[in-house]
Amino acid sequence: MKVLVTVTDVAVVDDEFEIDGLDVDERYLTYELNEWDDYAVEEAVQIAEAGDDVEVVTVTVGPERSEEAIRKALAKGADRAVRVWDDAIAERDLLDAETKADLLAGVAREEDPDLVLSGVQSGDDSFAATGVALAEKLDMEWAAVVNQLDLDTGGGVASVHRELEGGVDELTDVELPAVLTIQTGINEPRYASLRGIRQAQNKPLDVKSLGDLGLDEGALETPLRWTATYEPESEGDATVFEGGPDETAGELAGVLRDQGVGQ
Repeated sequence: MKVLVTVTDVAVVDDEFEIDGLDVDERYLTYELNEWDDYAVEEAVQIAEAGDDVEVVTVTVGPERSEEAIRKALAKGADRAVRVWDDAIAERDLLDAETKADLLAGVAREEDPDLVLSGVQSGDDSFAATGVALAEKLDMEWAAVVNQLDLDTGGGVASVHRELEGGVDELTDVELPAVLTIQTGINEPRYASLRGIRQAQNKPLDVKSLGDLGLDEGALETPLRWTATYEPESEGDATVFEGGPDETAGELAGVLRDQGVGQ
């Protein structure tokens, strides 16, 4: 059995930052493995640990910088990785959900997985649509926002619980091959062990271009345009009380009284 997991690294912005054109200045950014993808990787590794002859492959659309996040997934138990990137992709200001799905689908067709796991969303773009768009590209069944998964590999069925609005939990069966988007809380992602980190350095990480996937620059066309980046204005003011506990507690009590709290 083969499980393909889509992963990405996401930008974390410092509390104080500057905007440079359409981007936050790189000086104020750090990158880490996307939280939702971390849960997807853990779910795939648990499937591999519970079964026989299960291979876990990660796929990423991202520049060389993203290999740090990829190696983290490998250190947690994934067997090998594929990273999609070339100059044509790097020149694009925006890769929307459908474009990413096209690129990921190119890898998925080569890998021919039995199951594809994707985080529900990324912590930066937050489109929350890439996994479902990927299922459409591959003509696979899918289930979104999965918070519990029971896999019957013999019967080729995944029994999943889906988190719906209003606290509703839906139970449904999905026939494999399928794409599932994984919600946080489905498991407890492990920390990468020192041994795992060392092993990750020697695990295969292949880099593929558009041409390698049988695609051209037409796959990168999108009707979406990134026109501006700005810091939204604050809708309220914060009052900071400075001083010792007794002094600040008195000032806070005065403000609360003025606002009618406790009356």
